[in-house]
Amino acid sequence: MKSQPSQHGNQITERLILIPYTIAICNAILDADFSWLNKLNLKKGLSWPDADVMETLPRIINNLTVVGHPTGFEAWMIIKADTHEIIGDAGFKGFNQEQESADLGYGIIKEERLKGYATEAASALIHWAFSHPQVKEITASCLASNADSVKLLKKLNFTSVKQEDDMIHWYLRR
Repeated sequence: MKSQPSQHGNQITERLILIPYTIAICNAILDADFSWLNKLNLKKGLSWPDADVMETLPRIINNLTVVGHPTGFEAWMIIKADTHEIIGDAGFKGFNQEQESADLGYGIIKEERLKGYATEAASALIHWAFSHPQVKEITASCLASNADSVKLLKKLNFTSVKQEDDMIHWYLRR
């Protein structure tokens, strides 16, 4: 699945729009201020933001603070194109220049899981990342017990590198 950048740097897929988080959006969510949604013509998905999003936001802010503005190698909101509902997030934990890699993560609210949205979003971001010549590898990690994530990473052609405790580490090379 190919994604296309919109004029604003968003990624558009068949069913999704991916919009990079900004520090302002992250802080607003942490403050339970959702007034910005109307400005972007977006709606909250049923259980969005969930506990995983709330836990991740401070790390997203830290990553964005290092680079000053979204570069694409941070987190993106996953939005259903037909309803404009935010249903999760996907993205990277920055770009590792030394290893020429980016570590992929994703999460979908429970009401929208098992519909292919995580695969579609991750595929678009992988395509986006590999369009940058400096990216040679994308890594990921998931719980060994998370059969859906294991299946997703295999479907996206990731290779399992090792298992430490209950985590499986993966990579995908250009």
